Formats: sequence, C-alpha cells, structure tokens
Amino acid sequence: MIKKITPVAAALLLLIVTLLPGFVSAAEQTGKDIAFDRSKGNCLACHAIEDGDMPGNIGPPLIVMKARFPDREALKAQIWDATVKNPISIMPPFGKHDILSDTEIEKILDYLYTL
Repeated sequence: MIKKITPVAAALLLLIVTLLPGFVSAAEQTGKDIAFDRSKGNCLACHAIEDGDMPGNIGPPLIVMKARFPDREALKAQIWDATVKNPISIMPPFGKHDILSDTEIEKILDYLYTL
C-alpha cells in the first residue's frame, strides 16, 4: 500500500533539504570549503585559487604553497594575523579576530598544501 504524502509533510521535507547544506558544521567542512566560504575564509575575494570562480587579485595567487611556505607555522601565522609581519597588510587577521578557529585554519593549511 502506497500512502500519499501530505502537502505539509512535503513542504517540511523541502525546507529541510533546502536548508540542510547551511547547517554543515565547521568540523564537517573541508579546508577548501572553508577557504571558499564567503562567511569564513573567503580567500577567493583576494586570491586566485585553483578551481575558484571569480577570484580577486589583491593578494598573490595561492599556488605552490609548500615551496613558498616550507615552514607550515609561518603560513599559519600569516593567516592568523598578517599584520604581525606587515603592519599595513590588508589581509584580515582571521585567527586574532576569531573569524576562523584554529581547527579551521589547520584545515585550510591542509588544503593549501595540496596546491
């Protein structure tokens, strides 16, 4: 026996399916997801990144990151607060201002080191 779904149940199901992607926790996001997320890293606003749509050109392209930053901690420090090395940097201090958590920065670093 097949039962019909009520309009209310259909609407609720549609709402859940539509909103579900917005409820993905930071723990479930990959470094690429966080880097491309406009409410988090938003790295594409300033940097060209492989597979990124409509990248900015204010910052350098994020390519060959292992070669450019062989010391992972140096790149982490740059993301955490770029003004430490360059007081007039326009890069937001993602860690210092709690835009990104330490875990999110680590995930971004994992992603950047694949580029």
